[in-house]
Amino acid sequence: MSDATSMAEAFASGHSDPVQVLEQALVHASVASSVFISLTAERALREAEASAARWRAGQPLSVFDGVPMAWKDLFDVAGSITTAGAALRRQAPAALLDAPVVGLLCRAGMVSVGKTNLSELAYSGLGLNPHFGTPYNPSGSDQPRIPGGSSSGSAVVVAAGILPIAMGTDTAGSIRIPAAFNGVVGYRSSSRRYSRDGVFPLAHTLDSLGPLTRSVRDALAIDDLLNGRRQTHTARSLKGQRFVLEQGALEDIEPAVRNNLLRAVDQLRAAGALIDVRPSATFQATLDLIKHHGWLGAFEAFALHQALLDSTDAEQLDPRVRRRLEAARALPASQLIHLTDARRRLQQQLIDDLDGDILITPTVAHVAPALAPLEADDALFASTNLATLRLTMPGSLLDMPGVTLPSGRDALGLPTGLLLSAPTGEDARLLRAALSVESVLNF
Repeated sequence: MSDATSMAEAFASGHSDPVQVLEQALVHASVASSVFISLTAERALREAEASAARWRAGQPLSVFDGVPMAWKDLFDVAGSITTAGAALRRQAPAALLDAPVVGLLCRAGMVSVGKTNLSELAYSGLGLNPHFGTPYNPSGSDQPRIPGGSSSGSAVVVAAGILPIAMGTDTAGSIRIPAAFNGVVGYRSSSRRYSRDGVFPLAHTLDSLGPLTRSVRDALAIDDLLNGRRQTHTARSLKGQRFVLEQGALEDIEPAVRNNLLRAVDQLRAAGALIDVRPSATFQATLDLIKHHGWLGAFEAFALHQALLDSTDAEQLDPRVRRRLEAARALPASQLIHLTDARRRLQQQLIDDLDGDILITPTVAHVAPALAPLEADDALFASTNLATLRLTMPGSLLDMPGVTLPSGRDALGLPTGLLLSAPTGEDARLLRAALSVESVLNF
């Protein structure tokens, strides 16, 4: 599948139309195992027919009028149940209204096809879900591989070519990890860039939203639509653009991840980028903080779900999710205060540390693991989850916007990812840099 920008160009030229594209997407979506939790076919058809009429009249609502997309099942879509991937929410009342971000893209003419699968309550980086099934990573040709989480279905729907765009959420890596495992683009916005109203939460100071796409230009277009802008973006020269390749993050990673990242860095240098290879004191300090003082999100997730955990409904939870939530029950308040204070200090330190540079790290230290061993072994699941989240958690704690780009594949054809990050609030600069980086990568 081409990206959404190319799809919309075909609408404009008359070579394709939104109804035709939607009908094909619905056929593929209906047979995509465990990728969707629900489809909104009637709504999608109404939206696609209206869009086709606008294109015929030469009056599209936006550059993405008629482009079909999906929503991680944390976003309220009017008339649909927001399950958050939890069996206990199957009978929850349907949403009365679209979440604000859903409404914005609807008013831009985009077509909402359905709600995608996720880790229960968005609380895992691996993407397994015992209630709604686990979508297979399309690149796992040797054996079923995990999709990554928690935005599992959103990544797979784009990687499998069913839809060009799906929205996800990211609290500790939940957009960036599945995007990297599936070889697509994933953009984690700064947490306050978009409204999170109508989006089922996990950790209120860490949650963020963003699209999983087939190109950076599509992510830029979504950002423009959500911020009420109309812009044309072209890749700029990388000559003189400064990056920091985080040296410490190159340790303890799989050879293919390292080799593909270093090859990409060589391509950036050849295009004129200035790349300083060194440890980032802030990144390393944040890794150390998380390792020795825990995860801020654990406190926030427990506080959010304590009433559920104290009720008999807790028995309906995925036991692995329940254990992770319960693990924060006995944590001391002093630990939370220390994490919160350290976070503010490190966010300020990061600005001085990078001094305008873009940070480069691997997105994940390994390719997508096999699914079956993780389903069978709770201890392996827990250790793999921590290892998978390790390199994205610092960016989340510091509220760094991040764009993960495909950097290549390993010998089995499994994707690897390169992550670009910047200080909080510098989303526009980061996205423009990512567009330029993507334009010179060749793998």
